[in-house]
Amino acid sequence: MGIARTWVFPILRLLLVALVAAALIKLAFFPDREVDASPAEPTGAIVEPRVAAARGTITNDVVVTATVSSDPAVPVKSTAGGVVNKIFITQGSGVNQGDVIFNVKVPIERDPADSVDAEGKPKPAIFRYEDVTAPAGGTLSALDVLEGQEVTVGMAAGNVAPPSFSVTGTLEAAQQYRLLNRPNEASVAITGGPAPFTCTNLRLVTPLAGSNGDGESSGAAGGSGSSSGGSGTTVTCAVPGDVTVFAGLAAELTIAGGKAENVLVVPTTAVRGAAQSGTVWVSTPDGATEERPVALGLTDGTQVEITQGLNEGDEVLEFAPGAMAGSGAGDNCTTYPDGTMFCEPVPAS
Repeated sequence: MGIARTWVFPILRLLLVALVAAALIKLAFFPDREVDASPAEPTGAIVEPRVAAARGTITNDVVVTATVSSDPAVPVKSTAGGVVNKIFITQGSGVNQGDVIFNVKVPIERDPADSVDAEGKPKPAIFRYEDVTAPAGGTLSALDVLEGQEVTVGMAAGNVAPPSFSVTGTLEAAQQYRLLNRPNEASVAITGGPAPFTCTNLRLVTPLAGSNGDGESSGAAGGSGSSSGGSGTTVTCAVPGDVTVFAGLAAELTIAGGKAENVLVVPTTAVRGAAQSGTVWVSTPDGATEERPVALGLTDGTQVEITQGLNEGDEVLEFAPGAMAGSGAGDNCTTYPDGTMFCEPVPAS
């Protein structure tokens, strides 16, 4: 045992150290590959990722962050000029559409020839009574007239607050291209509320120049906002009466903009342009690419339908030149040791 400690183990350690040193010298001074003639020139190559146009299904669902709100009060307006004769319903009471809230005593003008009696004395004035009714059902939230008060035609006399609710959200300008064929209903999911339900009377409202911000657009694309009419386009729909909601609840509004099955699709990153028309770069037999215009259909934010300009199997650049900076695709690219580059698709927003 003493001989092993004195001679054998030290000799083994020396041999191991000598082997490691010899291996390091071999790697440093005697490489297996030939020395590059021009080490300053790059040996890798950047390969632009390509994708083939293929058949797929596009489900164009536009999701909007929304809020539940009470429907605006409906004004009660006097329908005649005269004096308030009698108030039948007090403020805070419930009303149905058509209920008489108050009536107006309206003087009737006589014919001058019939304005005096046989003795030449003026005849007593005659009157008619005009009913002012509730324009909608709900609660008479305000009544701003008194018996004996003089009113004019069209004068605001109060408000009726309806018991109904709406779901309202702001639609991004670019999303309007996805709703050129606008539906009249949408699906609503209330945060912490009941199961998703269908809301009706879907409307897109874009402020018009000179308006007070509540002008309804004539189409899904709508008009542009103005400085006097606010900014942005709002989408709103009516909550069914049998669904219990409260003003201020957060909601998610999903608008079905259409579905296309078994259509030609490519990633949205491969197209410069997002609606109706665009440009792709198609691979040629010699390995180059050529710019080609295409017609676009539905999109789901990740893929887009190609209606004209490409055939199934055509290879295109996965990231269209000029579109990478805007999409952020360059941030997801990885270069491998052999020089090839691979870019991850950018998730749809």
